[in-house]
Amino acid sequence: MDHLSFKTVAVNKANANKGWVVVDAADATLGRLCSQVANMLRGKHKPSFTPNSDCGDNVIVINADNLRVTGKKLTDKIYITHSGYPGGQKRINLRDKKAKDSTRIIEHAVRGMLQGNKLGAEQFRNLFVYAGTEHPHEAQQPKALSFSHL
Repeated sequence: MDHLSFKTVAVNKANANKGWVVVDAADATLGRLCSQVANMLRGKHKPSFTPNSDCGDNVIVINADNLRVTGKKLTDKIYITHSGYPGGQKRINLRDKKAKDSTRIIEHAVRGMLQGNKLGAEQFRNLFVYAGTEHPHEAQQPKALSFSHL
């Protein structure tokens, strides 16, 4: 076969081979887990990766309550929001945010690791984070994936 006959295939929404993956966040470190999840949402783990299309997998993260952080991040890491009004700045540390809703921590970290455009927003919609072990996506038959090297 001629070596020049191979064509580079550009993946688009119609021919993207998207799968479903379950990731267990129990006893995983926040940043290491989220960077791997962001790569899977973008599709960088696939040989058919195309940077300008949504070719990544749908990722389900369970056990967000058991996520761990290192060092003094529970007290020192501050999430800052602003309402847009004068004096509308709010600060909350990681411990309080985790007690309020632990799924938002993973979502916030992964969103910051994705692109800041429409494609990043579309890829972020493929992320599903749950505090416990149960999730409503059993019909999609997701594959269990563990990041044992983290």
